[in-house]
Amino acid sequence: MLLPRRELAPAKLNLTLHVTGQRADGFHLLDSLVVFLDMGDVLTLREGPLSLDLTGPFGPGLAADPDNLCLRAARLAGREAAITLEKNLPVASGIGGGSADAAAVLRAFGAPAAGTEALGADVPVCMAGRPTRMRGLGEILDSLPALPDLHLVLVNPLQGLSTPAVFRALTRRDNAPMPETLPAFPDAAALIDFLRECRNDLQPPAIALMPQIGTCLAALEQAGAELARMSGSGATCFGIFESAQAAQAAQAAISATRPGWWVIASGLAPVPQTF
Repeated sequence: MLLPRRELAPAKLNLTLHVTGQRADGFHLLDSLVVFLDMGDVLTLREGPLSLDLTGPFGPGLAADPDNLCLRAARLAGREAAITLEKNLPVASGIGGGSADAAAVLRAFGAPAAGTEALGADVPVCMAGRPTRMRGLGEILDSLPALPDLHLVLVNPLQGLSTPAVFRALTRRDNAPMPETLPAFPDAAALIDFLRECRNDLQPPAIALMPQIGTCLAALEQAGAELARMSGSGATCFGIFESAQAAQAAQAAISATRPGWWVIASGLAPVPQTF
């Protein structure tokens, strides 16, 4: 791939997240419906020795150390570049973050998806960057047809939450998966009806550890969300609204009452965007 190159690292959203088992080595088995959003971090790669420059509102929350996933991704690809990461997403927030950034670096280099799980369980699905059913440890990926667009508002209280701590707080690890065959979703209403029958099994333990997640979900519901749920292991929560106008109004209302939160309206992006 020729440089310079700019690559969007779309935010990843777990519309569902069922914890279906735990292996003897301690790793958990998941069944999750994953989508990607039309917003996220932005990676710029230019010719030069391997380096990382952090910008954006959440850049100061990261350390440009040799173990940063962007640098590890470049080394995995066997390439060098001067990388600038415009960090627009909160750090460690359950919406892809470092995994999406690593996948964006690999896409920019034209690297194959094989072996990317070495960088983290979410990197392969972030490489795909499209609606996917993700199972097992994240290695079983079933691409889905394009989903109906959703009008979303994402909320994060900007407090850190440890993913291992959330998994440790689970009271049950052998929950039921999603149906073996997912139904068709002719419109957003059908998709929302399906999501109501599903879960994020990490949501209750996350709320127990950080009650403010429950406050985020309540704020989305009070703003008119048809469905409110936590993504991943938190702390980001999302609400689905009936229209883009309703989502924008909810974003404005929540931002006005919770100025210390990260609040943004978004829609689905079915494929990675390069520009």
